[in-house]
Amino acid sequence: MKKTIFRMILAHVLLAVLVVVVCLAPQAKTPEGRYSFLTAIAVIEGLFLLSIFKQKRKGEIGTGAFDIIMLVWVLLLIWEVVVNVLRMAHPVLVPAPENVFDTFRLRWKDMLINIGYSMQLLIFGTMLGLALAVFLGLFCGWNKRLKAFAAPIAHVMAPIPAVVLSPYLVAIMPTFRSASALVVLIGVFWPQFIATINRVSSVEPQILDSARMLGLSQSAMLFKVLLPYLLPGTLMGLRVTLTTSVLMLNFAELMGASHGMGYFIMNSITYANYTHAVAGILVIGIVVTLLNMLVGMIQKKFIKWH
Repeated sequence: MKKTIFRMILAHVLLAVLVVVVCLAPQAKTPEGRYSFLTAIAVIEGLFLLSIFKQKRKGEIGTGAFDIIMLVWVLLLIWEVVVNVLRMAHPVLVPAPENVFDTFRLRWKDMLINIGYSMQLLIFGTMLGLALAVFLGLFCGWNKRLKAFAAPIAHVMAPIPAVVLSPYLVAIMPTFRSASALVVLIGVFWPQFIATINRVSSVEPQILDSARMLGLSQSAMLFKVLLPYLLPGTLMGLRVTLTTSVLMLNFAELMGASHGMGYFIMNSITYANYTHAVAGILVIGIVVTLLNMLVGMIQKKFIKWH
């Protein structure tokens, strides 16, 4: 308990120092930027306190939340001091945090539109890639002949990053939207396809023997025994899959898209607006964090035993 109180005090001392520096430092652009930065700090602090409250309700408070929040305050403090107090950074290449966070206020509509565009492609490509990988991997893992044919091909294709194919796919696909979705689909499909084949091959013999004793047909064996066996493993790897999908989609959106968070960042860099570019990078981090939280909720609901 004493260590927890000490960490809480230390975290809020850093917070107080950060707020004082922000309030006293010369303003980089407009007064509204200071208010936006302080609002962002308040939101981060609220999320931290909410995390601590949830941990306390469960009966134990870990050190992770304290370590993370102290790292956040230190990084923001260094950013503020280097840019606005000491003026050591390039004013264009390293924008002030006030200006970056004020971008959320000024461009929130554009950001939401681009996030929605990216999420449509991400969900479609990821879900379709997962579905195809599980469905085809189920058959190939169960049938020895299909496995002997498909597994070597998959092991050759899986190490090839889907982003390498992006320029070619953008050139041959009818629309950029379809090319981006295909990049995500390919990037998700091959690793999951191999993983599904391996999971089918590693099914415990006792499970298969028990199913055969019941006289199940091939279709029942596949869809009522093996498929339920595979789904928990697929859900467990969904967090890494989504993170990888976001990476591939953002790279694809750098190749000439007219919407999406990758486009937002590239368009900002093209016009040397690094304030918006940094804000876009932060948005991608926030989106990935929210997706990971959503996946964690899905995992807790459907695979509680893990």
